[in-house]
Parts: sequence; C-alpha cells; structure tokens
Amino acid sequence: MQRLHVHVSVDDLARSIGFYSTLFGVAPSVLKDDYAKWMLDDPRVNFAISRTGRETGLDHLGIQVERPEELAAVAGRLKAAHEAVMEQQQAVCCYARSDKAWSMDPQGVSWETFLTHGQATTYGPDHAPAMPKVEAKEAAGACCAPSCCAPA
Repeated sequence: MQRLHVHVSVDDLARSIGFYSTLFGVAPSVLKDDYAKWMLDDPRVNFAISRTGRETGLDHLGIQVERPEELAAVAGRLKAAHEAVMEQQQAVCCYARSDKAWSMDPQGVSWETFLTHGQATTYGPDHAPAMPKVEAKEAAGACCAPSCCAPA
C-alpha cells in the first residue's frame, strides 16, 4: 500500500509541531531537535516538517511504498511522465535509510518515491548528483531533495 508524503520546511519547529499536532489530533511519531514526522492512517500520509535552513514552505512531495516492486512501479511511472529520474540506493535522509527515485513535475515541484529500510541516527544529508536534462537547483544543505530536485 502506498502513502502520500509531504515535507514542509519551517522556521519555528515548536510552534509548527503544536499546530500540526492539534490539526492531526496526535503528537508526532518521530520527534528530533530539527525534525518531526506524523505517520497518519486517516488521511494516509507521511507528513514531515524540518528546520534545516532551507526556504520555508513546501519542500517536496512524495509517495512512500512498502515493497521493492511498488518502488519500481512508481519509478517507472515517473520515467513515463518525465524524461529524467534520479535513483538512489540506501540514501540517509530524515533519520531513515531508504531507496528512492526523484523527479520534478512541470512546475518544478520535487517528487520523491521511496522505500524505507530502517532508521538512521542522523538527519542526512544524502546529496546526490544533478539529473541529466534537468536544470540543477542548489539544495542549500538539504538532505532529502537532491540538487536536481530542490525547489526554486
């Protein structure tokens, strides 16, 4: 089964945790000094916020999968929708180890599909090389969005 992933960069983590905990009706399932994540079943979403020095607002969207064949299927759909997809194996990001595929929609919104294999002791970074045929945008220290897919 797949789960929508939303990652928002924030400037006041404590205030944002309070807001989203109230909105979702639960405390974060993961809480760090610079990061919080809610794994919700209703709506089925992996909603994460972080204070990483990035521009505040929507950082990236994604689809979290549970099996390798789902990752391959979504990555295949990304390839069919866009000419450039960057794949990563065993990336360390957001206190997790994951296999990923990144792309960008026509408006420049970064899309990540990923299969998480376990936790990591650090936030990241998992800097990746720029994808071919996509204008590179600097990730400015972000762990999740590789330089190919960082929002403008």
